[in-house]
Amino acid sequence: MTEPLRVALAGLGTVGAGVIRLIDTNGALIARRAGRPIEVIAVSARDRSKDRGIDMNRFAWVDDPTELARQAGADVVVELIGGSDGPALALARATLGAGKSFVTANKAMIAHHGLELARAAEGANLALKFEAAVAGGVPVIKGLREGAAANEISRVYGILNGTCNFILSKMEAEGRDFADILSEAQRLGFAEADPSFDIDGVDAAHKLSILASLAFGTRPAFDDVTITGIRHVIAADIAEAASLGYRVRLLGIADAGAGGLFQRVHPHLVPESHPLAHVTGSTNAVVAEGNFVGRLLFQGAGAGDGPTASAVVADLIDIARGEFGPPYAMPADALAAQPASDSGERRGRAYVRFTVADRVGVLAEIAAAMRDAGVSIESLMQRGANPDGSVLVAIVTHEGPERAVAHALEKLRGSSSLTGEPMWMHILG
Repeated sequence: MTEPLRVALAGLGTVGAGVIRLIDTNGALIARRAGRPIEVIAVSARDRSKDRGIDMNRFAWVDDPTELARQAGADVVVELIGGSDGPALALARATLGAGKSFVTANKAMIAHHGLELARAAEGANLALKFEAAVAGGVPVIKGLREGAAANEISRVYGILNGTCNFILSKMEAEGRDFADILSEAQRLGFAEADPSFDIDGVDAAHKLSILASLAFGTRPAFDDVTITGIRHVIAADIAEAASLGYRVRLLGIADAGAGGLFQRVHPHLVPESHPLAHVTGSTNAVVAEGNFVGRLLFQGAGAGDGPTASAVVADLIDIARGEFGPPYAMPADALAAQPASDSGERRGRAYVRFTVADRVGVLAEIAAAMRDAGVSIESLMQRGANPDGSVLVAIVTHEGPERAVAHALEKLRGSSSLTGEPMWMHILG
């Protein structure tokens, strides 16, 4: 009988327990597809006594996760601890240094240290796999790395955070405000007790930097991602977008060209005719545009024990088959070091919402700032007074350079007419 692939697993939270359950449930099918059995032989987690609904006595238990790198008999280590540095990174380095392949769902670590780890894996002829790091069970990394490998990708973009998409689509469906929906998302388990990484766009930015590297053959450049989250989107923005034929979604967008690598996470108005406008709940969706394959849409559950465990075990099946290959679809040393592009020259349309004092001359002041900055206004809407006496003014611009809108907002900074920070959302085009 063919020797099994023996796995050491660090992290027994929702996903780690899900990996064990998946292997237990589908073990025979997995063995047929992998060409040999896959079995977990050792585990590590913070709490030995926690009831995970799984018989843990069959596994060797290690308190220090880095010791799994030296676990006798283990062929591959799976890391499900999380965090860009600390124990997760120490385990990754130790595993590759010990001659074992490495699988992770850790987007933060790959976004920050993926190039280093890829070089180490390639130098030792080992596998480094991270399908579960982006979009959970959606095989977007494999799709870009393998399925679209013959294409020049012009743009990759999508809905990369399920928590934000749940909140925005719930606000859209029910007309409720952000804070109310966030509290509900936390009660339902869609949002963490501290949701900052999600709602401020950092989680999506980690994923976007990984996708950009795969799509364009560039070195991961998380520090060059421009990030704006959804914390300041209000119900009135959702309603205004709907009246104009759009839906609000937090999108990560990346493209590469002569001007450098562009990466941005930002709330967008998405036309109702676009597939991303109809992605609701905690679903993730990624669009890649190739010069021969055309538009590809990857969509599915972006988190949860089942989908994420599915992606982890899919990586293990590849390793069991001996399918290694460079982690970023080309050797790490072939990845191009591209500068960040200047977004100011990008052209597009924008939605800008102001909260202003209800008094004569405010609209004229805003219009003058836009005029002086070279921004052409397509439409301007003013809505009724809020309880505090302020009113909402929303502007949709004609297509023009982003620098002009930024200049107009800078002109209005500190104006006594504005009672809150403007909200700028790009219109997907």
